[in-house]
Amino acid sequence: MDKKKDMKYSGIGGQAVLEGIMMKNKDQYAVAVRKPDGEIEVEVEHYVGIMHGSKLMDIPFIRGIFQFVDSLILGMRSLNFSASFYEDEEAKETAADRVFNKLFKDKAEKVFSGIVMLLSLALAIGIFMVLPYFVTSLFEDYIRSASFMAIMEGVLRIVIFVGYVLCISLMKDIRRVYMYHGAEHKCINCIEKGRPLTVKNVMRSSKQHKRCGTSFLLFVMLVSVILFFFIRVENPVYRVLIRIALIPVIAGISYEIIRLAGRSNNILVRIISAPGMWLQRLTTREPDESMVEVAIAAVEAVFDWKAYLYEAFGYEVDDSWLVDEPNGESEDED
Repeated sequence: MDKKKDMKYSGIGGQAVLEGIMMKNKDQYAVAVRKPDGEIEVEVEHYVGIMHGSKLMDIPFIRGIFQFVDSLILGMRSLNFSASFYEDEEAKETAADRVFNKLFKDKAEKVFSGIVMLLSLALAIGIFMVLPYFVTSLFEDYIRSASFMAIMEGVLRIVIFVGYVLCISLMKDIRRVYMYHGAEHKCINCIEKGRPLTVKNVMRSSKQHKRCGTSFLLFVMLVSVILFFFIRVENPVYRVLIRIALIPVIAGISYEIIRLAGRSNNILVRIISAPGMWLQRLTTREPDESMVEVAIAAVEAVFDWKAYLYEAFGYEVDDSWLVDEPNGESEDED
């Protein structure tokens, strides 16, 4: 098949989890995990979204807010499932566990996960949105230009974000998650490039993808720089509040950008996507073949890739094509 063939949007997306991968297609998602005994466990579930069926999901810049919330909920569910295979069986029940079980009974785990998600989101807002403002405000007596202060705050926000990504990439467990992240991207790229989903084809596909969550978060940082530059208030309290209040707007705009990037490959989109693709060099790593097998299992649980290749590229996959050929050179990454 032609290596230079244009990629075509498939609609599937995913996320790396602990020793596994989640893949989502429409209202169905699958989490495939490599268990400690080496076997692959696959769980398939439905998730329709918090605003399923609402006309709000058809409105640009509004739908992205709810898509972002859905991704957080689905991501937490997938992480909990993957972590369940690696829990310490000898861990003792804590007082907090007993309180939660008594108050919420069968829903205790969901409630706890929800609280963890909210606390994580609050911490992220504090570090990436509020902290840069407070740091730059220390220089207000020395820098009189409001425009320069806004630019300095935005640059600091991006530096903190990139620095955070770089620091966690040094952790051993995170490196393995990043390898599964690479396997997730490679699977999607393989399919959208029109190649049969085999281990060899996936291994030689790119580990970077324009619809990646890393790119989305970087767009969030960049969009915030622009909005905070033009939307200003004098009162320090209002400055903090407006940064928090604009987060849904920022998420909505960033979602539309990443959505466009996933459906187009023109020169403007490639330029806009370039910073996110560069950052993915930190958040994705080359996976091994066992990780790719997990990714393929997740894809095949929710997505008929053979039917997709026929519909999108016009050919049927012969079973003889599924025999892995000798490994060739890797595809050039964007």
